[in-house]
Amino acid sequence: MKEDDNISEFKANDQNIIENKELNFYEALIPVVLLMSLLAYNIFFAAGELFGEYSNQFILLIGGAIAAIVGFFNKVTLHRMLSEIWENLKSVFVPIMILFLVGALAGTWLISGVIPAMVYYGLQVLSPEIFLPASVIISAVISIATGSSWTTSATVGIALVGIGTALGINPGMIAGAVISGAYFGDKMSPLSDTTNLAPAMAGTDLFTHIRYMTITTVPTIIITLIVFGILSATIETSGSADVSNLLKTINTTFNISPWLFLVPLAVIVLILFKTKPLIALGAGVLLAALFAFIFQPEILNSLGESKLSSVISSIFSDTRITTENEKLNDLFSAGGMKGMLWTIYLILCAMVFGGIMDGIGALARITRALLSVASSVFGLFASTVISCLGLNTIASDQYLAIVIPGKMFKQAFEDKGLAPENLSRTLEDSGTVTSVLIPWNTCGAYQAGVLGVGVGEYFIYAIFNWLSPFTTLLFAAFSIKIKQLKSSK
Repeated sequence: MKEDDNISEFKANDQNIIENKELNFYEALIPVVLLMSLLAYNIFFAAGELFGEYSNQFILLIGGAIAAIVGFFNKVTLHRMLSEIWENLKSVFVPIMILFLVGALAGTWLISGVIPAMVYYGLQVLSPEIFLPASVIISAVISIATGSSWTTSATVGIALVGIGTALGINPGMIAGAVISGAYFGDKMSPLSDTTNLAPAMAGTDLFTHIRYMTITTVPTIIITLIVFGILSATIETSGSADVSNLLKTINTTFNISPWLFLVPLAVIVLILFKTKPLIALGAGVLLAALFAFIFQPEILNSLGESKLSSVISSIFSDTRITTENEKLNDLFSAGGMKGMLWTIYLILCAMVFGGIMDGIGALARITRALLSVASSVFGLFASTVISCLGLNTIASDQYLAIVIPGKMFKQAFEDKGLAPENLSRTLEDSGTVTSVLIPWNTCGAYQAGVLGVGVGEYFIYAIFNWLSPFTTLLFAAFSIKIKQLKSSK
């Protein structure tokens, strides 16, 4: 038998899905179990420093090496595994460029006074009593308009974290509110790529999919808003009594002007006109750099030998502006492109692990095993949810978490007499929104890097995201709004 005779593959929406008839379910689980064990040990017993600063990255590479060994024992060639790794790496080229630009954006928006201005005016408008639910709503509106949770976090998300931190609100709560709103908008926007991908995989149309998603999504976001409303009303905020001092310090340090809002407004307008994110964010960096020369010459002189060198440094490296108020010093610091390297390394290592797992056929094998135990309607929904969650964890990519279960479970939903929008909704409820809850998933790594808040810090507060799969399972368990296929008669 030739080494590749055991391999079959097919494409689904430009994603390769590989099956390996030599590989059994237990063998497919070996890399997953070892990976999870090492990650758990690193988190709970080694304080995240098992292999130093880049522990998670090394663990993902170890998981990939173990998966490769399993592949060799099951007649998978090195060429095939390397090919899938390369495909995975190519798929994250644009996200990595976006991350670099977001780092540059954070630096230039700081030295130009854009972020300080957002904090300055935001402190006067957003009181602690309404801050968290307001953050959910603001993020949701921007995300619906742009179709991108990533863009939302990179613009208003950064500002909201800054404002909330100045008010003394737990950064994990703020990030959870931003992410909840951003992913609600991402799910419901017809401009979102995942919102278009899910119905394409399930076999329904976009607007039928969006309408059907409201059945589970609206109750979930309402519960989310209620919880954040209660949190806002009950938390103690050390910064609320000190707002006047914060405002005075910001106004003394920076030249604050409403004109600075032209920079984020320009980025949002470009996104609304469907400009590519790389171009929109790049324009935001250049415009902010120009505004830094116009509005903050004293800041630029204090940071480097020349104004130009200060701007360049803010794009590529660390920038720290010291103020009279200790609370603002951490807020007014940025890492530039350099600050995004840890996140980028994590994404690259996750793509190596996911690529090898896909190349040896492990992802498809695990999904098929889940499908085989789905004997009831609820079991089918539960298997789909588990499959999406598992692929977000193993493959580290939300697109694969939609494509593979969508392809594998499509016929099973039809066989149960269920309309395709049941599948497309479940893919979004459990695939799209949970990606941000996995630290090494591209979405989790991105959000943590952009907002400056670790996944472990915001996980419990990303209420909309972890509640969504439970909502879809609850509706399935009680057969609430489970649409049947129309009779052919």
